[in-house]
Amino acid sequence: MISGIQRSVLALLVFFSSIQVLMAQGVIAPNEGDKVVILGNTLAERMQYFNHWETLLHHRFPEKKLVVRNLGWSADAIDTRLRSQDFQDHGHTLVDHQPNLILAMFGYNESFAGEAGIPEFEEKLSKFVDEIKALKYPSQSFKRGSYEPQIQDKEGAPKHDVRVVLISPIASEDLPNRGITAGTDNNTNLELYTAAMQRVAKAKGVPFVDLFAPTKKLYEETKKPLTMNGIHLNFRGYRELAKILDGKLFGDAKASDVKLGQLRKEVAEKNLQFFYDYRAVNGFYIYGGRKKPFGVVNFPAEFEKLRKMIAVRDKRIWKVASGESVPKEIDDSGTGEFTEIQTNFKNEVYITPPDEALESFTLPEGFEINLWASEKDFKNLENPVQFTFDGKGRLFVTTMPSYPMYLPGVPVDDKILILEDTNGDGKADTEKVFAKGLHLPTGIELANGGAYVAQQPNLMFIKDTDGDDVADVYQHRLHGFDSADSHHSLSAFELGPGGELYFQEGTFHHTQFETPQGPERVANAAVFRYEPRSEKLDVFVSYNFANPWGHCFDKWGQNFVADASGGANYVGAAFSGDLDHPRKHPGLKQFLVKQWRPTCGCEIVSSRNFPKEMQGNYLLNNCIGFQGVLQYRFEDDGLGFAAEPVEPLLRSSDPNFRPVDLQFGPDGALYVLDWFNPLVGHMQHNLRDPNRDKVHGRIWRITYKDNPLVEPTKTALQSTEELLTTLKTYEDRTRFQARRELGSRKKKEVIPAVDKAISEIKTDSEADQHLLLELLWVKQHHDAVDVELLDRILASKDARARAAAVRVLCYWRDRIDEPLAKIQTAIHDENPRVRLEAVRALSFFDSQQALDIAVESLIYDQDVYLEYALKETMETLQNRIDANAKAVSQTDSN
Repeated sequence: MISGIQRSVLALLVFFSSIQVLMAQGVIAPNEGDKVVILGNTLAERMQYFNHWETLLHHRFPEKKLVVRNLGWSADAIDTRLRSQDFQDHGHTLVDHQPNLILAMFGYNESFAGEAGIPEFEEKLSKFVDEIKALKYPSQSFKRGSYEPQIQDKEGAPKHDVRVVLISPIASEDLPNRGITAGTDNNTNLELYTAAMQRVAKAKGVPFVDLFAPTKKLYEETKKPLTMNGIHLNFRGYRELAKILDGKLFGDAKASDVKLGQLRKEVAEKNLQFFYDYRAVNGFYIYGGRKKPFGVVNFPAEFEKLRKMIAVRDKRIWKVASGESVPKEIDDSGTGEFTEIQTNFKNEVYITPPDEALESFTLPEGFEINLWASEKDFKNLENPVQFTFDGKGRLFVTTMPSYPMYLPGVPVDDKILILEDTNGDGKADTEKVFAKGLHLPTGIELANGGAYVAQQPNLMFIKDTDGDDVADVYQHRLHGFDSADSHHSLSAFELGPGGELYFQEGTFHHTQFETPQGPERVANAAVFRYEPRSEKLDVFVSYNFANPWGHCFDKWGQNFVADASGGANYVGAAFSGDLDHPRKHPGLKQFLVKQWRPTCGCEIVSSRNFPKEMQGNYLLNNCIGFQGVLQYRFEDDGLGFAAEPVEPLLRSSDPNFRPVDLQFGPDGALYVLDWFNPLVGHMQHNLRDPNRDKVHGRIWRITYKDNPLVEPTKTALQSTEELLTTLKTYEDRTRFQARRELGSRKKKEVIPAVDKAISEIKTDSEADQHLLLELLWVKQHHDAVDVELLDRILASKDARARAAAVRVLCYWRDRIDEPLAKIQTAIHDENPRVRLEAVRALSFFDSQQALDIAVESLIYDQDVYLEYALKETMETLQNRIDANAKAVSQTDSN
């Protein structure tokens, strides 16, 4: 006689056996000619860059001639999908694509609502499945691949047999060497949401694939990391995921020794062309608010051609998957022609030779300018956009001859160049191509042994690993940034004092991205802050900028943001308090009265080559109307700053001169980047106007004749001890280089040397207090929290140091004990700038205690900046307190 326990065991054995059979057989099988659409978040989106799974799909089912389209989008959730204006008119709705099989990959972003959010998640997921099942497509007259937006028939549309598979999120991975605890922090919730997805799938009778359990097991069994940041898979991770997903969807595959390299290459090429369509840059001019009058002329033909090109690549995939050979060159001859565009530019186009351009400049007495580099000597210097110097004194500059955007069938090949003056004569004499094959790299900054580069709509990390100055690592590091306007996209890259990377985007853009701490969203302009070591990425400023294209720091860590289109300039402290989407900060006082617009790039004078009376002045490029470098004298204005105009540093009478970036070099000279173009502006002229220049670019160098140049410091060649001494140097950019170099070296080498340097500082002098701050920033580079050093600077006699320390405290708040007590002390500081930083820091909390501390600042005199910051902080905190109370109430009721 079988006992109850034995019956239970037998039942479990039968259950698990049936599950194994189901896994071996798979949960679904594609039909011939199926169109497979992938929906979901960054997990789905990144599949197009690695292509392992789709390659296995075509290899397994070569005879079925499947069409695959990846509609994944970073940070998408079931019912939250932020897109720029009229994106739905671009032809990428489900009705437009008419899929037969949908793979839905959600759950990660929703999981941050915790256990309390599961009922709502299940309800939304159930509704999503119902809507997929009820999909109706237009009749057979529907034009597949047409660029014209397709409207779903309201009446009489036939019900279509659309199958959907729900696919769980992957597990998060701990990366102990980088201090990332994504797995520890996230996996409890991810497991709950995976189970919730399985329940919904069972209730709705649709297939379900669990990726959480196998990836969690994979992390435990694999020695090398399978993610790049704890949440997003790397190359190896996607290769392993492809096998898991393929097996779970379609069952065990027969062993095969067929090499898949050529097939994966064909899949990658198809996905690249589809990417240019689905994530097209300048969407606001293709289908958005500025598509008329120019976009409606050229873009219909361009995208009709592009979609035919994608279909050509589908056919190549089917042939290669079936073992047939295909020509090396892809034949796009039958995909259509472009519309011929006539210019509306009224002026005669004259390309000013460099020697004539030099004669067009006017500078203050005592200054001189020389041509440092041009397209005449360096043919790759085409449409240069942003530059920076490395620790060897070499200039890295991004170029974008593919501007304003990809033209279907014309491969993009924007570059990063390394230019160098090897003989010290004030002119570049060598060029190396560091990176190529890029698309619109509007921003660059060097750090951590490589380059962070805008690659609209992504941010890449590009690195040379073998020392030949040619990049061999191209890593898609961050995703989800919008590309509604290539003039407004990721720009103004600037490394902050503590090693954090800042970059900006303008209006029209709707951005959402995933982090190990959860998703972030922002619409219509922002400044972003990214910590490469911890992978913390957040919105530093959410403000209705037009197009912020300038960001710089003074020697005490105060930052300034320049808004290009409107010519506005702001002090960063007041409006960089935290808030929650969709709120944006309201209008803030500008610290200078606008003279001209649009501006592009800003810098603070800190060079012994320049006159003493200019030190600390604010420099601002202007590229239309007044074409040159404006100059303002900073004055302390209590909490913030005020700036009065003085004689411009540079003025040009050449209408083609377009200064778009400026920076002091290692020699103390000011370098000005000239994009050089007779025609600018997207709204004023067709993006394909033939008069847009693509092959010129110059770099100019300004020096003061009466002072010697600065002896360049090659920080990359210095020892750690020498670098710590370099932190005492006068020039801001030299100290910046030293911090950056220290931040790129091994933590175990740098931190003991920093601790020794700290112990040797004994005085309260301005120089020593500033050096302590520099050393604190080096520790911030390494994410090495030092409460003792932080407390020492918080008690400094120099208010500027105290204010900077409060900013560091804000970003270390989650790793120190009783941060609110330290902020409360700062709230009662005698200096208003310290109090401003404290009020700002409180906005990053969510408690009544934080709100009460913020109110304490009212006992002191207020001004426009403190009043602004306090109002914003109080509103943020009150909203969060209310939201927390509501969540508790809902949990109790559940």
